[in-house]
Formats: sequence, structure tokens, C-alpha cells
Amino acid sequence: MPFRRYQTQPVWRADRPQRGRYREFYQCDADVVGSRSLVNEVELTRIYLTVFKKLGLPVEVRINHRKILSGLAQACGGASHLSTITTAIDKLDKIGLEKVKEELREKNLSAAQIQIVEDYLQLEGSSEEKIKQLASLLPNDFTDSAISDLEFILKHFGVNQQENATGRLASSRVVLDFSLARGLHYYTGIIFEVRAQGVAIGSIGGGGRYDDLTGLFGVPGIPGVGISFGVDRIYDVMEELNLFPETLRRSTELLFFNMGGQAAEKSFELMETLRGLGHRCELFHEPAKFDKQFKYAEKKNIPLVVIIGEDELKSGVAKVKNLQSGIQRDLTFESLTAGHIG
Repeated sequence: MPFRRYQTQPVWRADRPQRGRYREFYQCDADVVGSRSLVNEVELTRIYLTVFKKLGLPVEVRINHRKILSGLAQACGGASHLSTITTAIDKLDKIGLEKVKEELREKNLSAAQIQIVEDYLQLEGSSEEKIKQLASLLPNDFTDSAISDLEFILKHFGVNQQENATGRLASSRVVLDFSLARGLHYYTGIIFEVRAQGVAIGSIGGGGRYDDLTGLFGVPGIPGVGISFGVDRIYDVMEELNLFPETLRRSTELLFFNMGGQAAEKSFELMETLRGLGHRCELFHEPAKFDKQFKYAEKKNIPLVVIIGEDELKSGVAKVKNLQSGIQRDLTFESLTAGHIG
């Protein structure tokens, strides 16, 4: 201990499938089990920022604390209201404040209790200003340790907070968000949610601390914290923002035209040599007119084609055409198999 692990696996849900919310989807999880240190939360936050930086996808990593939500429930009359309140405010982004208040009324919260929730959800300003406002709204015996935990996380990402002040959306950032609830009730400390900037699709990641979770399975006393990436949603966001590198859209970088007979046999031989050098090549599956083979290359976004017919077979020189630039040049078979394809 602590035990650290990550995994990527398919997950299923019973909800009605829709864009960004599939019946079967893929999720990548990262967890640390056996440690109560907040350094783990810092590292997991850093993992989020690092991954999305490498993907070129600007995000907000929103954080809150489960104890603050418990303090909100206490201010509204007791812990029995925790599930009702967190379930309602977890829908805030989807249904808006008025619908949240309506749901709380349907659950028999009084007007005074609903007003406390509304005041809580309308806390504004910088992280420091929100924390000061919170102190006057909720009982300190519930929130003091939670605020200390949140401040510990935030101080490690001061650069991100400075970037926030510039108003740029090009950089990811860590944000204190007291409206963040997370519907799963086994969380006990810091909770996370990741939102892509500039795309309305909901969360693309989330998690939190779950110090009592293993007790449900007969193994009490093992603290843990973890995060997840919603792989399918991340894919949808990157596709919408056109963030996939052009090279990833190419399964093949070099297409040998199929001219039939000995020319096709020589093309296959050269293709195998280039594959051994790490080049992604293929031979068109059958002899066909140039037009058909060119269209195939264009549809598959293949940048280079190699043409070897009877004349090229005799001379030992292949024609290599770049379909993006339109430039065609002659390469000897020796130069081709040396990897000088350009």
C-alpha cells in the first residue's frame, strides 16, 4: 500500500441511449487505494491536466467536497436531506435553478430550506471569495476541514488560476465549484468533474475520494480516491472540435497500384519490404483502372501512391505520386525499399 492502478474497460448503463450517453461505453479509471494523503488528489488532478493538454482539449477540472454538501444538508435541517439535495443540484446544469427548486419543493423542503440551497448555489467570485461567503452560510464544524482540503488542492495549481484571470479558453484550469454534487453517495471527500470548454456535452470525466467504499464488500478501513475518463464522450468532443491529428485518420500511407501479372507481384514484394521498415502500405486488391484506384486512395486519405507497370518493371524505376501536392517523381526500386518515399 498504497496500491495504484489504471485500467480501460467497457461499461454499461440502463439509460436510454443518446449522443454522449451510450448503452455501452468505454471508461478509463485511475485509482489510489490505501492512502488518505491529499497528495493523491493533487496527482490525479495533474493527470487530468496532462492528458487533456496532450489531446489539445481545453477543460475545466471542477472540484468540491462532500463534507460541504453535508454541511448544506445540516443547514437545511439534518443529514436526512443530503440525498435529496445532492440529487437535485446534480441536475443544475441540465434543468436550471428553478427546476431544482421545484424538485426540492416536491420533496417537501420548506421555503426557508430551499432559500438556503439557492443562496449556496449562487455563491460567486474567485475561490477565496466563494470560501468566505460559504463560511457565513454553513456551519463551520462541517466545512472547516473540507475548506482546508480544497485550499490544499488549489494552491498546487496557482498557474492555472492566473490563466483563468486572462479569460483565455486555450488553457485548462482548476475551478472551485460548490454546485458540483456528483450523484454517487459513496464519496467522502474531494469530488471531481471535468467539462470540455466550448462544447455542450456534459462531463467527460469525474471521480472523488471514497474512504468507506471497500467496507461495502467486507473489507473495511481502506481509504481510496479515483478518477475516470469518459472515452466515448472525449472522442465525440474531439471530433466536434476537429482535434484529431490528420495522420490519425490514415490507416495507410502508401498505396501500390495493382497493374496485374508480374508488376503486381513485384509491387507486393516491395510493399512487404516497406512494411518491414515500419511503413503502412497496401496493394490495391485487384487489377483495376487508374481512376478506380485513385478514388480509393482519396477516400481513404492515403497521401502517396506507387505505380509499377510493365515499363517500370523493365526499368526498375517506380512512379511515386503525392496526391496532396500533385507532385510525381521517379524512384528506383532500391531507393523505394530504402524508405526514401518522401
